[in-house]
Amino acid sequence: MKKLKTTNPELVSLIRFLKKASRENNAEIWRDIAEKLYASKRRRVAVNLSRINRYTKKGDYVAVPGKVLGTGTLEHAVKVAAFSFSEKAKEKIRKVRGSCLTFQQLVKKNPKGSNVKVIG
Repeated sequence: MKKLKTTNPELVSLIRFLKKASRENNAEIWRDIAEKLYASKRRRVAVNLSRINRYTKKGDYVAVPGKVLGTGTLEHAVKVAAFSFSEKAKEKIRKVRGSCLTFQQLVKKNPKGSNVKVIG
């Protein structure tokens, strides 16, 4: 196994969890998300709510391998899993009756990763 460069213990455990979930459930999506999270902090994605609104519809599951920011509006309820959320983004997602999930919760709900959109 490669030695991880990051020193954030939460991120290290998340990457290991996603790789394990990928192997156990034979789902490549979790490995791809883990690889994107493995990138340096400068290269990790930051996605605004306006982009999530543009590429999703009501009831979709969205995975963001980085941070969700609160710029823009969200007009429909979606379930968003991300490494971190800004406070404004959490408020806006909950305001439209969406939900903010961790990757562990998303893997538990949908182990195969079917119908999950990766944005970022």
